[in-house]
Amino acid sequence: MSADAEPNPIYRREEVLLAPYAMHSTDSAGRKHPEPRQTYRGPFQRDRDRILHSGAFRRLSHKTQVFTGDMGDYHRTRLTHTLEVASIARTLARALQLNEDLTEALALAHDIGHPPFGHSGEDVLDECLRGDGGFNHNAQALRIVELLENRYPEFPGLNLSLEVLAGQSRRAHKHSPPSQGGAAPLLEVQVVDAADSIAYDSHDVDDSLELGLLDLHQLLAVPLWREAAERVRQRFTSLDDRQLRRAIVHELINWQVDDLLSVVQHELASRRVASVGDVRRAPVLVAPSPQLAELKLGLERFLFKHVYRHEAVETKRNEARQAIREMFEILLAAPDRLPSKFRARIAQDGAARAVGDYLAGMTDRYALDEHRRLTAAGG
Repeated sequence: MSADAEPNPIYRREEVLLAPYAMHSTDSAGRKHPEPRQTYRGPFQRDRDRILHSGAFRRLSHKTQVFTGDMGDYHRTRLTHTLEVASIARTLARALQLNEDLTEALALAHDIGHPPFGHSGEDVLDECLRGDGGFNHNAQALRIVELLENRYPEFPGLNLSLEVLAGQSRRAHKHSPPSQGGAAPLLEVQVVDAADSIAYDSHDVDDSLELGLLDLHQLLAVPLWREAAERVRQRFTSLDDRQLRRAIVHELINWQVDDLLSVVQHELASRRVASVGDVRRAPVLVAPSPQLAELKLGLERFLFKHVYRHEAVETKRNEARQAIREMFEILLAAPDRLPSKFRARIAQDGAARAVGDYLAGMTDRYALDEHRRLTAAGG
């Protein structure tokens, strides 16, 4: 029996488990390059697996989240951050009866466009490519999955579902003015954005404490942290500093998840959301309560001042900027030094974009090694 004739058990399972406002696999708009359905996986499972097995995803293990690798081994990399976002997002999706496979695919893909050295690398590539459209890691993720990550003979990129591409496209244009009558994103897309915020707010504090950039006393001046600490102390009375820190981080995550679920469930009920169409016509529904949003903003401002602009972090950031800028200039002047895959893109995309693609795909370690090679003997 053909794959189309045999009912997929995944679809039957979704009919039972998913809410009517979730994105069901049977309602997927498909892919740019049509492919036969499978009997053992739904379309969003295939998306998740393709992302997970991609080279771009593997390279996240050696890319900076906030702190570079030579600052220690404890702190998050871009990969571990991504996995933590996927974990939180999947928890939220299950609690809201959303499509967990779609949610996980979106979460795993959300940061694969990041260049080496985190936002420092992104900033300098944006400067280098200012005359050629700039650089944005969310847009680069789309470029990777639609064009650069060639693993299949039938089509360029990963040929992900149109729902995953649309979700990532929204991230790439989230700072653009909304279009007239533009539809809201799927709830699965909104959940990943919220999970990303929960993860980095909580874990950047944890990493900063581990590296000694902050201490527990400093954080008590931050209302969100202070209240989370008070909640922990009500349950535990004899924790050492390390146990206390980890308990507070856990409380921050649980608090934010509980708050978010409460808000979303209230919004869904009060707006009588009963379909994906209702979701698309509503404002964004997945957001923290106003009270918690204000507390989160206070923590983010504190982190920006005391962590992201910390002298030790700034020193590494400046070194990274210089290395990427010098490599860009060298390769733009001599694009024949690019690997053949990227030289082949020059005719269609121009030398600057091809150089940007090459540099954005590097891990931190490879970028430093390549910088030394390119600058040896005067470049």
